[in-house]
Amino acid sequence: MARLTALVAALRDHGFGIGTGETVDAGLALEAIGFTDRERVREALAATLLHGERQRPVFDRVFDLYFPAKATAPTTATDPDDPDDRADAIHATAGHAAGDPGDPGDAGLAGLRARIAEALAAGDTALLDRLAAEAVAGWGAYGSGPGTDGWSSYQTLSRLRPETLLARVRAARTASGREPEFTDRLLDDEIRRAIEGFRERVRTEARRRVADRQGRDRVARRAVAGTADRVDFLLAGREQLDELRRTVRPLARKLATRLAARRRRAARGEIDLRRTLRGSLSTGGVPVRPVLRRRRPGRPELVLLCDVSGSVAGFAEFTMALVQALHDQFSRVRVFAFVNRVDEVTGLLARGAADPAGLGERILAEARLTGWHGQSDYGTALDEFVERYADALGPRTVVFVLGDARTNRADPRAESLRLIAERARRVHWLNPEQPALWGTGDSVAPLYAELVDMWPCRNARRLGELIGRLLPV
Repeated sequence: MARLTALVAALRDHGFGIGTGETVDAGLALEAIGFTDRERVREALAATLLHGERQRPVFDRVFDLYFPAKATAPTTATDPDDPDDRADAIHATAGHAAGDPGDPGDAGLAGLRARIAEALAAGDTALLDRLAAEAVAGWGAYGSGPGTDGWSSYQTLSRLRPETLLARVRAARTASGREPEFTDRLLDDEIRRAIEGFRERVRTEARRRVADRQGRDRVARRAVAGTADRVDFLLAGREQLDELRRTVRPLARKLATRLAARRRRAARGEIDLRRTLRGSLSTGGVPVRPVLRRRRPGRPELVLLCDVSGSVAGFAEFTMALVQALHDQFSRVRVFAFVNRVDEVTGLLARGAADPAGLGERILAEARLTGWHGQSDYGTALDEFVERYADALGPRTVVFVLGDARTNRADPRAESLRLIAERARRVHWLNPEQPALWGTGDSVAPLYAELVDMWPCRNARRLGELIGRLLPV
């Protein structure tokens, strides 16, 4: 069970909430089904340890490290349970099939590509696993020593280019007579999914080999991408941002429930010390009946001021969509976007609530956010906000500023931010950069942090925590 507990620890490092009871359930499941069928082990552990389907991709990658597939049978005597012997066995098998692994040559590469196409056309998953191992052994090694310094899936896939096999696989499938012509588009989609599956097999094999050399725990922490809500906003790709957008509604429901609970607790009020002590005179100075100071009814107002330029655009879009989904929790929500000019986009946000995917493009196309250049200018934007939209601020207003505070060497105009802080109830600045980078280059984050509360907010998980804690009730 040591391997199971190591797997659970690695999943916890990726933010999975796995308790002791679930770990015990997983152990009982393994005891019931045994270890003869690897895929049954995978499904049993997934059923007992996971809390949602979105966790499955990360689970599969970590599972493949701790419960790797059996290597191809070696041609020489080796210990199948020894990681180094298992890796050498795969390397030797690849060399036998494709030539010298150290210098495979174009002919070996062309032959491997042809066999991959045939396996994809036949849907032979076992053969695809062996071909992925052969590909990494032949074209993924890098380093100067005989045993290599490591294994690279990127290097392997760059040489193989499996995405170019679509036409060849389609021809093989249609030549077999199994696919009617009217299903061409569906067939292409199916082949693309199969090719992506092979690419993932190559990544899995490269991670397994690196884990044999460097240790599973280290590779599980550093080489396995986490769930979308733990991906750095500034590093997220298009697919990860799309996955984040799909989490807006569930996250908004969770935060709305949390805010409602806070509002119920706050409605009870705080102890009025003066009136409580006065009432305690009738009981000899013992405050038997505390007197509460009731809160005035009324929900607060929320203002978002968002930098939508460059790499911070994805962070701003996700936050705007999340706040829009929470608009019922506030008496009024107003959203302003800027690059170097400010424009109100509250209406655009409301119209695009059902389709957050194109929110950024709509804002850039319809709002007036730039002047004579296209670079972000926080100083000019803050000045214009104070000049044009001062009416959005008041004693019940909480302002969230979203951005990295990089001014492109322009005047930061700190006095405008100070004026916003004086007029609003509270100002919170959410910065997607790590604090170690604040103040480097053209960042004026330390200057702004002297005037308002600045919080690091690098991923959606952290954003949810901050929104749930900082939003007023």
